[in-house]
Amino acid sequence: MEVGMRPIPLRLSSKDRQLVEEVRSKGLHHAREVNRAHILSALDRDTPQATIMAVLGVDRTAIWRTRNAYLAGGVQAALFDAPRPGRPQRYDANAEARITALACSAPPAGVRRWTVMGLEKAARAEPGMEGISRETIRRLLKKTGSNLGGA
Repeated sequence: MEVGMRPIPLRLSSKDRQLVEEVRSKGLHHAREVNRAHILSALDRDTPQATIMAVLGVDRTAIWRTRNAYLAGGVQAALFDAPRPGRPQRYDANAEARITALACSAPPAGVRRWTVMGLEKAARAEPGMEGISRETIRRLLKKTGSNLGGA
């Protein structure tokens, strides 16, 4: 995408420029997206690459990738990450809430407090959670900041 050693000048359309400015000004985006918006805006204003690198603290690769993504796929491709493939979550927010509620409930008779093993046994008795593992319960509780033994 380069002619000789000079990069192709990047010119944003007015609609693209508006979206870039929106991403730059609103705090509702990931830092990566905001950085890419800053890069696109700087490239649109013919800011030298060295200045972009110094001000934003990015390297040439980030600038090159952002420029190429814009030229190849437009502003959406340049700013936002494409969804990544992967296994869908097995347990949703409802299951997470059920585990948290169980952990916050009174422990079974004869025990002072819940353990992860005890939660696993109790959760497996719940409909739809027959196959939940101890590790999944541990991760769900860690994500919510729950503490099984806090006084």
